[in-house]
Amino acid sequence: MTFFDIAKGDPDRVAVIDSSGRVSSFGELAGRVHQITRGLRRLGLSAGSRVAAVVGNEQAYLELALATGQAGMYFTPINRRSSIEEIAYVVADLGAEVVVADSAVARECTSMLESHGVSVEYRFSIGAAEAWSDYQNLGAGEADSEPGDRAEGALLLYTSGTSGRPKAVHRPLLEGPPRLSPTAIGHYSRMGIEPGPGVHLVACPLYHAAPGNFSLGTLNLGQTQVLMDRFDAERTLRLIERYAVTTTHLVPTMFHRMLRLAADVRTGYNLASLRSVLHGAAPCPLQVKHRMIEWLGPVVYEYYGATEGMISAVGPLEWLEAPGTLGSPLSGVRVKVLDERRREVPANEVGTVYYTSAQTDFVYLGDEAKTKAGRDGEFVTVGDLGYLDDEGRVYLCDRRTDLIISGGVNIYPAEVEARLLEHPDVADAAVLGEPDEEWGQRVVAYVEPIPSALGDETLAARLVEHCQTGLAGFKRPRRIELREHLPRTETGKLRRRLIIAPQPQAGGQCPSPGKAELRWTWST
Repeated sequence: MTFFDIAKGDPDRVAVIDSSGRVSSFGELAGRVHQITRGLRRLGLSAGSRVAAVVGNEQAYLELALATGQAGMYFTPINRRSSIEEIAYVVADLGAEVVVADSAVARECTSMLESHGVSVEYRFSIGAAEAWSDYQNLGAGEADSEPGDRAEGALLLYTSGTSGRPKAVHRPLLEGPPRLSPTAIGHYSRMGIEPGPGVHLVACPLYHAAPGNFSLGTLNLGQTQVLMDRFDAERTLRLIERYAVTTTHLVPTMFHRMLRLAADVRTGYNLASLRSVLHGAAPCPLQVKHRMIEWLGPVVYEYYGATEGMISAVGPLEWLEAPGTLGSPLSGVRVKVLDERRREVPANEVGTVYYTSAQTDFVYLGDEAKTKAGRDGEFVTVGDLGYLDDEGRVYLCDRRTDLIISGGVNIYPAEVEARLLEHPDVADAAVLGEPDEEWGQRVVAYVEPIPSALGDETLAARLVEHCQTGLAGFKRPRRIELREHLPRTETGKLRRRLIIAPQPQAGGQCPSPGKAELRWTWST
């Protein structure tokens, strides 16, 4: 089964409802996809060619992904919030032959693309942009029937680049026409998603790995895609009720915002259609997940994966039996945990998580050293620290790059952040280590209060008390700084390197056990 099979057998089924309410059927979308495939070939692209797109949550993303996906080409979505320099880096590193962009982005990228040899015939704007071809003309006039010589393409995605330049995860193309393998269908089933009609709400940016993959996957399974141009907590509930949404992908930050809605707002919408609310990308505090399951019922599924591949998944009932687990490995995936000498550690002992599957047949484009550094034979790692329990279930502690070592003891920021987020006056939290002459590092917490708690001079003292009752002494923050906003990506990942401790400003010390101090620092 694929999107194209459904387009033939049930062409009138609704495929996409965009943020403006425009509706496209499977048949209509397939016709446009076939035209784009022919249009790309007419430009001289062939199997292995690379197409980049800087677009938002709009139908063009799906059109390009499906068109390249049946032409044996690579498709690379680029974060629409990227700077011109960042876009230029990806275009050059990728060797993109065609670039599609929203008009606002296109107008800023013209000279950059020309310097990289992408001429006007090969750059397409969605909306008017001088010196750009109109995206609607890509493939216009071509036949809208299924083209010949179809071959499976692939997404060529870049890592998040939290340390250094992002790198593309390059996999070899598979032979044969596009298809959804039985293994992939099984993976979706583990996450509560079955083949057949349904409605998938796209609330996260499509140009990120997981939201884009789950959108394409559910579309191939037969589900209508409802596209949100940006996340809003109550609007999400409104759309779920209006379109009888069955599946969606969210991140913990979104959970947090939804739970902040007034009780009468949360209970005022009919959410009974939901079958699978997926989440991943960032750690979810246990209390937040418990509350989501209590609210929505046993439909909250979690997965563990990265741009490099999917690893494990856990359903709500299994998670309630073992809170905090990311579940057992998916079919075809093997996981092991290694110490610093790359020796396998026993169950329940923390080490670096390695895994292997069909998806780990990749290299980092143009970076042989990075490819080798993250491998142990056929196993790969993205640097996560975790362990396997006696039943072989996966648990994560943190990223190795985020680990704080104080007095020789490992402290995992995610655990401290989760405790802070349980406080009702905390909207967001980030925990980092800073140099300490005696201990090597000490724990510092950066807290974004909820709007009603801004300016509350008692908040830091109350947070210290809150941490005292839930964390061992060595894990408690030695300083708490309040911020109006903490930087996160649209997929909920903290941008830790942007959180720089400023000098103390107006405010005072927080007289409390643990000697945590408050710095009234307001930044945007």
